[in-house]
Amino acid sequence: MNGNQPYAYFEDRLIERFTRYARICTTSDRHAAETPSTAGQWELARMLAEELRALGIDDVEITQHCYVIARITGDSSLTPIGFLAHLDTAQDVSGHDVQVVAEKYNGSIITLNNGIVLDPAREEGLAAQQGRTIIHTDGTTLLGADDKAGIAEIVTAVEYLIAHPEIVRPPLEIIFSPDEETGKGLPELPLEKLRARFCYTLDGGGAPEVEAECFNAYAARVLFAGHVIHPGAARGRLVNAAAMAAYFITLLPRTESPEATDGYYGYYCVTDLTGNHETAAADIIVRDFERTGMERRLAALTAFARATEAAFPGGIVTVTTKSSYYNMKEKIDSAPQVLDKLRAAAHTLGLEIKFRPVRGGTDGSRLTELGIPTPNIWTGGRNFHSRAEWVSVNDMCLAVRLVIELVRCWGRVEDGTDKPVAK
Repeated sequence: MNGNQPYAYFEDRLIERFTRYARICTTSDRHAAETPSTAGQWELARMLAEELRALGIDDVEITQHCYVIARITGDSSLTPIGFLAHLDTAQDVSGHDVQVVAEKYNGSIITLNNGIVLDPAREEGLAAQQGRTIIHTDGTTLLGADDKAGIAEIVTAVEYLIAHPEIVRPPLEIIFSPDEETGKGLPELPLEKLRARFCYTLDGGGAPEVEAECFNAYAARVLFAGHVIHPGAARGRLVNAAAMAAYFITLLPRTESPEATDGYYGYYCVTDLTGNHETAAADIIVRDFERTGMERRLAALTAFARATEAAFPGGIVTVTTKSSYYNMKEKIDSAPQVLDKLRAAAHTLGLEIKFRPVRGGTDGSRLTELGIPTPNIWTGGRNFHSRAEWVSVNDMCLAVRLVIELVRCWGRVEDGTDKPVAK
């Protein structure tokens, strides 16, 4: 492929790879303690390791906890960088037996199963895809663009770089991680194995969006202990733990829920609720961009617990919280070169980066916290975690080209001989 060839070269490879990856069920399980939480992630990890080896990368390993780490040699005098995407998909919607539909979009409404409609008048970015290829499902499952689109883009960029050894590059690391969707935050990543000083996740939405700040995230588990007695003799004696849990949840402000907020507004979100007369439990994720805002929210959970105990005399409510990840903005701001290179690479492609806060987190959030600044690049996917999920292949191609240009920028030769990949 020379510098003037159209990037249909990328499109064909992206569709084939993404379709193949999407058909492997890698739904993670937030209730499982082990990493990875599901067997399907091993299947995809092994497939990717073999694929990377087949492309000519000798240094590829799968760790005991299913992290795929591949290293591509480069100029050792340059700063090592990495690219990261995750293997798992969310358990909110089935990821089993995904039926992938790749079609040239004609601009009309797309009707899927389960009454799901993709309407260009309502779907942000869909109308712009007219005449281009998009990928979606039949509406019975999620698609898995989060984050198999990111994986396909990284592997396709790697294929191009391996085929073009003349491109001056720094040492590169490719990382595919398990259980991002469970919020574990890279718990078993062997950080001591990584050489990259800066990294980029491909786990975002539409082009040309980049995310360099995210929520602070906590997980809360609230336990309710009641007192059981026969309902016929319950007056003044029964303490219904299930009712306590329901009461507690009604205290969570509806105006501070995911469905009522956007932009920089944080929220509380109940993810699981179980219980009976004797015991009940609620799992709640808590999000806020500011540390002070998070402190307020965690204090509010404790206050809601005391209010519930007051409403149910004899009942006991216990709140435990655990940090999942912190806002990556401060540490990324302290390493301006990681975004400077990103802007330069995008400029070479005629793109102007649009920075937006991510209302969630990525493995890059945790990696940034651990000392490797890691902003997040688009994948082209929309409607993540839903049956209405779809991805723009054009945006996927742009992501591949951006990765290649990032490698060029980190290994830039300022003599005019290093030309950008075709537009």
